Amino acid sequence: MNTPNPARQMLQDLQTQFAVFRDAQPLAIGIDAALRTRIPDINRRVLRDALRQHTASTRYLKGLQAATQRFDLDGQPAGEVTEEQRKHAADTLKERFKKAAQVRKEQAEAAAAAARSQQKLNDLVAKFSK
Repeated sequence: MNTPNPARQMLQDLQTQFAVFRDAQPLAIGIDAALRTRIPDINRRVLRDALRQHTASTRYLKGLQAATQRFDLDGQPAGEVTEEQRKHAADTLKERFKKAAQVRKEQAEAAAAAARSQQKLNDLVAKFSK
C-alpha cells in the first residue's frame, strides 16, 4: 500500500491552479511568500518540499537554463534569470545526465556479465549431461 506524498500532492494542486507551475516556467524569487498570501493555510514544510521537488525537476531545469525571465503566480514577468542561474541549471542537468548514463552503462555491463555466467553454466550442464 502506497502512502500519499503530501509534497507531490501539493505540487499537483499547484500545477492545477497556476500555469507557471504547470508549464515549468522559472519561478519568481519569493514565490513561497506569494503562495502563502494566496493560500494562507498552506503547510510551510510541505510547500518547501513541493517547491524543492519542482525546482529540481529536469523539466524545470531545462526551462531555466534557456530562460531570461522569471514569472509570478499570474504568469507575469517578475525578475530576470541570471547567467549564473542558467549555468547552474545547465551544470546540474549535465551532471544528472552523466550519472544516468553511468548507471545505464553499469546495468548493461552487469547484464552482460550475468549472461556470460549463465552461458558458462549452460555449457557445463551440456558438457556433463552427456
